[in-house]
Amino acid sequence: MTTGSAGMRRHRTVLEGLRSGDWISPARIRGYSILLLAMFAVALLALWTTGHGLLDAWGRPIGTDFADPYSAGRMALDGRAGAIHDYSTHYAEQRILFGGGDDQPFYAWSYPPIFLLFATPFALLPYMPALVAWLAATFALYLAAIRTILPQRLAFLAASAFPAVFVTVSHGHNAFLTAGLLGLGLAKLERNPWLAGLLLGCLAYKPHLGLVLPLVLAAGGHWKAFCGAAVSVVGLSALSVAAFGLEPWYAFFASGDDTRRFILEELSTGWFKIQSVFSAVRGLGGPLALAYGAQALVSAAVLGALAWVWFLGSGRYAKAAACTGALLVTPYVLDYDMAVLGPALAFLAARGLARGFRPYEKSLMLAAWVVPLLARPVAQHLDLPIGLIVMAALFVFSVRGALTEEAARAAEPHRVRREAGAATGRGEAGRATGLSLARRARP
Repeated sequence: MTTGSAGMRRHRTVLEGLRSGDWISPARIRGYSILLLAMFAVALLALWTTGHGLLDAWGRPIGTDFADPYSAGRMALDGRAGAIHDYSTHYAEQRILFGGGDDQPFYAWSYPPIFLLFATPFALLPYMPALVAWLAATFALYLAAIRTILPQRLAFLAASAFPAVFVTVSHGHNAFLTAGLLGLGLAKLERNPWLAGLLLGCLAYKPHLGLVLPLVLAAGGHWKAFCGAAVSVVGLSALSVAAFGLEPWYAFFASGDDTRRFILEELSTGWFKIQSVFSAVRGLGGPLALAYGAQALVSAAVLGALAWVWFLGSGRYAKAAACTGALLVTPYVLDYDMAVLGPALAFLAARGLARGFRPYEKSLMLAAWVVPLLARPVAQHLDLPIGLIVMAALFVFSVRGALTEEAARAAEPHRVRREAGAATGRGEAGRATGLSLARRARP
């Protein structure tokens, strides 16, 4: 009996800790962030110094995925931008650049020609300086977004130690660029809508992660930003044609079926790396039709929820929901793309510090902060799509928070009128009582 009571008390203590999140203190955030940064630095140093030439110890190009835009940029500089989508030609270019054998991995190009505008300038440099410059420039944009959303030193530190940062750096990927453009664009939406739109429009370089943007901007009535985004997309597209011609665009659209089959349906990347509903269904043995159907249902639900939330308002909860929803609506989102959760968490933290955190909010934010480091190994070894689960929970929480705040805001005028009416009634009753007493006191 005593043992059972002690167990129940411990259970209640744990639940109360998860509910309040008080144990997630600034001191702990600071300490664990510094520890993680040190661990990441050691891991990256080992990764980048234990290989041979430009290949790591596993025979992959250092910075793995950066091999794709770098080699594509080199081909564009040589006037061969139209051949980037040809797998054999692109792979041959990568083998020449990195000197690997027949087992050297291939990193296929699946982007619209707009991304060449970002990638080609870095191809003017040797590979390692280009990789460092790429990561430094895009990481600076990511941190600028965080600082704009939540200008605090602790937030800056936590954003730097966010495990998605390590995943992105180790892969040399473009997730910092995506997170920076999305976070900065949403943060500047009210104060500078045209600039916000121009930034958000740049996400056309990775269109499957920008699917939610036209919807939320239109639903929220942010027409200046909507037009700014349209100008950005059209301008970047025209600039890519001027720089590289129309051939890369023809090749991009012609390669759509091959890209879908090779990357998505055949799961050549590995289902455990992809954090979508589609990949979870396929990884757990579901047929292709079921995977597409489940993804379509979830995408429709997410888009519907975002439209409703942004129609009601575009506060911090709505912006956090937009960031998270951008990851949920696409069937192809990898663990490094969860860098987009960085701005989402910054919006939630800014709102919580200003108005107070809701029950379980801090604990859920911590789970979302940690999950990019765990999503891949947990999915690979336990068949559990934990990344998808945490992202879905964060999205639902953000949507509920936005709806709750909007309901409270709508009820505020009625509450004020009721209180004013009650105060008026009390005042009139007091005056009547005073007059009655005065009459009785007259001689």
